[in-house]
Amino acid sequence: MVGAPYPAGGETAAVEAVADEAPGYAIEDFNYPQADKILSEQGITLKRGDGHIVLAECGSEAGLLQVLARSQSKPICFRFTGNSGWLTLEIPSVHGIRGNDYTTEVNMTVEGEEKSFDVNKNAWTQVGEAADPEGREHMLVEIRSSK
Repeated sequence: MVGAPYPAGGETAAVEAVADEAPGYAIEDFNYPQADKILSEQGITLKRGDGHIVLAECGSEAGLLQVLARSQSKPICFRFTGNSGWLTLEIPSVHGIRGNDYTTEVNMTVEGEEKSFDVNKNAWTQVGEAADPEGREHMLVEIRSSK
């Protein structure tokens, strides 16, 4: 019989549990993709985020956030997408940030203390050591944005 559920001649068919082969659940851990590669190539530690603030090539488009750090030979740029976003990272010696059209706040650490700075829209803002009366080196640890 064609299409019969059992093999001809009384043989028994092997039965496999399909559920055992199904893929597991996808769980978002918010870790930044290829962070190890970016660290080794560019010296930037990108940790976690919601995917709405991503590293971008400076000059590749308008509206990028630019970060100046003594630890880098050129600006570091980020593209924002969506209505809001967040990214945790580590960039030492940050002293200036050029904002974009988003309302942006950055969190930095200095000698175990956390400091927050509001970034001016579409203009440069002195942050970190440039805004510190003692000129202490600050580490950029978080960027938060909203429209």
